[in-house]
Amino acid sequence: MQIIISTFFVLALMQAPELTSGDQDFGYDGVSGPLHWGERYRECAGKHQSPININVLRVKQVSLPDIQFVGFDDSIDGVHVTNNGHTVLIEVENEPHPRVRGGPLEGDYVFSQMHFHWGDNDTLGSEDKINHRSFPMELHMVFFKEEYKSPQEAVKHPDGLTVLAFFYELDRHYHPAYDDITAALGNVTELHASVTMDHPFSFLNILPYDLRRYFTYRGSLTTPPCSEVVIWLDFEQPVRLAHDQIEAFRELRSAHGKIKHNFRPIQPIGDRVVFYNIDNSYFNYNEVDDPDDDVTTQRPSRRKHGRHNGAIKNKSSVAIISVVFLAVCYLLK
Repeated sequence: MQIIISTFFVLALMQAPELTSGDQDFGYDGVSGPLHWGERYRECAGKHQSPININVLRVKQVSLPDIQFVGFDDSIDGVHVTNNGHTVLIEVENEPHPRVRGGPLEGDYVFSQMHFHWGDNDTLGSEDKINHRSFPMELHMVFFKEEYKSPQEAVKHPDGLTVLAFFYELDRHYHPAYDDITAALGNVTELHASVTMDHPFSFLNILPYDLRRYFTYRGSLTTPPCSEVVIWLDFEQPVRLAHDQIEAFRELRSAHGKIKHNFRPIQPIGDRVVFYNIDNSYFNYNEVDDPDDDVTTQRPSRRKHGRHNGAIKNKSSVAIISVVFLAVCYLLK
C-alpha cells in the first residue's frame, strides 16, 4: 500500500504543471520565498506574472461566448487528494477528464489538477485580489490545451494552460459539498500523504452558482517556474465556506511545519489588459439593486429588478445636483 501511495505521489508531481518543483526548491518565507524565486527561476522575474490586483474601474467589458463546462456535473470516482508540501492537490483517474471550452479559449482544455491557496487567517489568502481585497482562500483548477497532449508539453506554449480561479469567503453555514474534501484533509496532514475519496465527486457541486461573470487576463503560473503560459479566468462570485472548513486546510504540514500560508504576493500588471465578461442575460431579469444585498459577494438571484439601475440612479442624482447648483449660481449673480 505504501508503495502504491508513493508511486502515485511521483505521478502527481509529474502531472501537476504548477507544482513541479521539489519540496526544497521554493517556499513562501525567507531565502526560499517569493522575493528570491527569480534568482533561480528566471521567468519568475518576468513582466507578465501572476497574481495581480484587478481594479474593476480599469477592466474592459466584453461579452464572450458562453463557457462550456464538459463533465463538471458528472459523478467522478477515483479522486485522489495529496499533500505535496506546498498545497493540497486533487486529481482524477476517470477518463475522459472534465474539460472547458468557449469564453476566451480557442480549443478544448483538459483538466489536469486542482489545488488551493490560503492564508494564516480569514483576512487574507487568495492570490489574485479584487480592488485590493484579499479573500481567505482561492481554488485553482488547472487545464491544459488538448492539442498539446500533456501538461508537460502545454507549458512550452503561450496558450498552453488555463486556470479557473474561484475565491472563497466566510459563511455561517457549512457547505455540504466540501465535506468529502475536508474529511480527506484529515488523512493527508503529513507531507506526501495521499488518499482516495470514499464517494463520487462532482466539480459542479463545489463551484459557485454564477459561472458567467468573470475576469480574464494573460499571466503565469504562481509558483516556480512561473511560466507565462496561462489564460486566467477569475470568477466574480465567491464560494461560501464556514470558518472551520477553511481552517482545515491550515492543518496541512510541510517539511517545516504547518502550511499556514501559501500565496504569492501581487505582481505588476504592466501593459496587460484585464477583461470582464458580462452576462447579457443577467439584465433580462434584473432591474434595480436590492439594498440588503451584499454586492461584494455577487450572489445570484432571480429578482425582478437589476443591479445596474443603481448606477442609473446615481447618474440621475448627480444630474439633479448639477442643475440645482447651476440654478443657485444663476440666482446669486
